[in-house]
Amino acid sequence: MTPAKWVRIWAERLPRVPLELIQVTAADAPDLVRRGEADAALLRLPIDRTGLHAIPLYVEQTVVVVPKDHVITAADEITVDDLADELMLHPQDDVLDWDRPPGRLIEERPARTGDAVELVAMGTGLLVVPQSLARLHHRKDLTYRPLTGVPESQVALSWPEADETGELVEHFIGIVRGRTTNSTRGPATPKAAKKSVAKRPVAKKQPDRSRQKPRRRR
Repeated sequence: MTPAKWVRIWAERLPRVPLELIQVTAADAPDLVRRGEADAALLRLPIDRTGLHAIPLYVEQTVVVVPKDHVITAADEITVDDLADELMLHPQDDVLDWDRPPGRLIEERPARTGDAVELVAMGTGLLVVPQSLARLHHRKDLTYRPLTGVPESQVALSWPEADETGELVEHFIGIVRGRTTNSTRGPATPKAAKKSVAKRPVAKKQPDRSRQKPRRRR
């Protein structure tokens, strides 16, 4: 995930409340929230939603990671057919919802995506991942291209179902969903009291007695 923008907005709106980020694997994130070791998690769907709330945020582009001098880099976008003859790596922590990537699959599976990226740099094979993982494991000798016709990764925000969604969680939900300061759910920002406008008293017009005729005394 790339939560830098959300962290910056949090710091601007709640400067006295520290927001601690911890990096975990996609497989570990749901249980971390269930055990109460994290207030919320950014994770990838589908997941087992038992005991969890989850709101989808966006769908992430899938890309293929290749060496910079690979023939694939000549194209702006790659299809599954373009990978038919390529050796492909399939890490054990793959986050895409499929049985296997396209192409000629290498039987030995790397334990982690980072290990697979190292093998791509060595010329062992190519790797299909969500775009944020390609950026996370960026190397100067590697690049990536968008890949069509394959599953995409949907990013979601999750928090415990038992939680009654406290004020701070509500704030974070508002931030990741793009709500402005005025619309973000959570503690209401005190509004300035309206000033009451006092009406000036209006004096009643007194009759002009100088024009009244004097009464005759009997």
